[in-house]
Amino acid sequence: MSSILRTEDLRVEYRSRDLKQTVNLALKGLNLNVSAGEVFGFLGPNGAGKTTTMNVLLGYVKPTEGTAHLFDVDVREPIARQRIGYLPELTYYYKFLTVEELLRFYASLFEIPKLEAESRIDRLLKLVELEHARRQPIRTYSKGMQQRAGLAQALINNPDLLLLDEPTSGLDPLGRMKVREIIRRLKEEGKTVFFSSHELGEVETICDRVAILHQGELKVEGRVDDLMARYHCNLEQVFLKVVEYQPQP
Repeated sequence: MSSILRTEDLRVEYRSRDLKQTVNLALKGLNLNVSAGEVFGFLGPNGAGKTTTMNVLLGYVKPTEGTAHLFDVDVREPIARQRIGYLPELTYYYKFLTVEELLRFYASLFEIPKLEAESRIDRLLKLVELEHARRQPIRTYSKGMQQRAGLAQALINNPDLLLLDEPTSGLDPLGRMKVREIIRRLKEEGKTVFFSSHELGEVETICDRVAILHQGELKVEGRVDDLMARYHCNLEQVFLKVVEYQPQP
């Protein structure tokens, strides 16, 4: 299977603003390889380096050392992001817009012809189950509906790779289930999905492979079933063992 996302010895340093100019290491030689058609879970505690990695892939942060590639193109080249869709953890849209208007706006940014854009909007609203609310202002949407609208926005350019940052954060069980089903359908369409999450039950259910980061280092990577067999426990317990969590007495 061809590589869609690849990092090699990726290192990111942040210099503090204090007088001592101390160096904080956000990533320490990260090596990842995500193949076409995979659903890949990117896991780790807060501060592990997940957001920094996402920001490197999106071109927001330059690596101190090492490289990152999307579709074999260095992420420092803007064209590397031509075939991706991105959903941030915290979405913000003009709440007076309807989801139809939102998607038309993003379609115009990608210079998608009008007829093609309308066809895509119809298909995406069906995919994310928002057909019934297509003409309602987004301010009337629940958190789950807003998240699904964000997924539709991330898909308007028909990307081959989706980067999702905590796509089920703050959702109730029904909302998480709907997002999970959408990710499954995208996989069936041949999309590659790379997402960070703290919802380990969701990750265990839908991911092909996972990587667990801790303090900027890749601690373990592999197929979910293989990791659970190796550690003789579910993914949540694997995670706690890998990050060496010690419960308070």
